[in-house]
Amino acid sequence: MATHSRIIGTGGYLPEKILTNADLEKLVDTSDEWIRDRTGIEQRHIAAEDEHTVDLAEQASRRAMSAAGVNPADIDLIVVATTTSDQVFPSTACLLQSRLDIHGCAAFDIQAVCTGFVYALSVADKFVQTGSAKCALVVGAETFSRIIDWTDRNTCVLFGDGAGAVVLKADQSPGILSTHLHADGDYAKLLHVPSGVSNNYPAVQEGRAFVEMQGSEVFKMAVKKLGSIVDETLQANGLERGDIDWLVPHQANVRIITATAKKLRMSMDRVVMTVAKHGNTSAASIPLALDSAVRSGSIKTGDKMLLEGFGGGFTWGSALVQY
Repeated sequence: MATHSRIIGTGGYLPEKILTNADLEKLVDTSDEWIRDRTGIEQRHIAAEDEHTVDLAEQASRRAMSAAGVNPADIDLIVVATTTSDQVFPSTACLLQSRLDIHGCAAFDIQAVCTGFVYALSVADKFVQTGSAKCALVVGAETFSRIIDWTDRNTCVLFGDGAGAVVLKADQSPGILSTHLHADGDYAKLLHVPSGVSNNYPAVQEGRAFVEMQGSEVFKMAVKKLGSIVDETLQANGLERGDIDWLVPHQANVRIITATAKKLRMSMDRVVMTVAKHGNTSAASIPLALDSAVRSGSIKTGDKMLLEGFGGGFTWGSALVQY
């Protein structure tokens, strides 16, 4: 009998500090009305100066493990999706492994920006399917505020910090029904941080390694690619639009989310929306939204969920999950 992976616990964590649109009005030439109208965002959480990506990941992971009823000794794989790792090396996953008192199992990071959690979930699912792991911790964690130019009103209004996590466990019943991953590097310059360790390093040293985005072009491509991946996911599973109970999208922009829901012919009350309170937390946004819906009682055992994201690279992907 085939082995599958199921999500048996979720967790999320948001830093205490909240940055409202009114706060941003004091920093850049913008307005609460402008931000809400174009993005749906009302506020975002910002990590404290002494709070790092691994700190957020640890809190979300502990909550997911508690919800799943598993101990550190049960975890035999850790995959962390992040764009904002604490160090060049070791990986955030290794730092997290130590924090959680887990020893010996594989632990590594995945970088696919806002699609990162879907990528990480897909990789962990393959480990479980092949018998290489039986109980995986999959995390999306970001301190995106560290790579934001707070004088650039086109980007600083969008992003926030946070972490979300799930525990995947081997099961005879399908949980992760399918995953679909894509990328196209030809569009890299439309959404990127143009500086790094090996390229334009002086900008990193001087604290000028910031997100740069051509918003309208990113929006058009996101709507197009997320629409196509809806069709791909449904076709791969022999499903109709009405067979999906919940859409759990990357929380980037309410207009992109609405367009995807329209593609599914899904009413907005079946769409998990946290963008207003979280902003865009990149790789953390999907697991944070999922945890929010699970803990509120909205998503119940047996529900079919479509998780989907789009991010810099460009990357895009989906996961069809039965909870």
